[in-house]
Amino acid sequence: MRDLFRGELVRLSGEDPETRAKAEVRWERDTEYHRLADGDPAQLWSEKKMKEWMEKRMQRENLHEFSIRSLADDRLIGAIGLFVDWPHKDAWVGIGIGERDLWGKGYGTDAMRLILRYGFTEMNLRRISLALHAYNARAQRSYEKAGFRLEGQMRQDQLKEGRRSDTVFMGLLHEEWLAMLAAQ
Repeated sequence: MRDLFRGELVRLSGEDPETRAKAEVRWERDTEYHRLADGDPAQLWSEKKMKEWMEKRMQRENLHEFSIRSLADDRLIGAIGLFVDWPHKDAWVGIGIGERDLWGKGYGTDAMRLILRYGFTEMNLRRISLALHAYNARAQRSYEKAGFRLEGQMRQDQLKEGRRSDTVFMGLLHEEWLAMLAAQ
């Protein structure tokens, strides 16, 4: 049987909150990373404040979050998580690859494939959705490779650097995921 948490480039892991907070603080100081991943204004966090926020967040029963580590050197490179709506068996996925030197090299796509496998096989989810900024074309291509389909967009709902941009919504249904696997 295949390792559920191991892909071709990355593995999903649990992480010591201090290690994760230290990495998250460093990644968040990269304002391009923040603007690609988050709609909220950028802010500077201390490691202590980040650790406290993460520990509080991890207490939520509907959050299933993992660190992303590269297989090549076991380096902590990002995070991915599912926010589950149990009554409907739906989830929203969020991902961030914090290590800039690994952007555009397939690490995010590999991690996304792992979280989809986890969500659909272990959690028996019916649907997984995501939202992204329209200006993040690299992420959209990655999500399409993982199987997500464009579902719509909210026009001009984000203001970044004095310009309005859209939010794009994508989704993947369990049966679409199964059909994609059968075609491989």
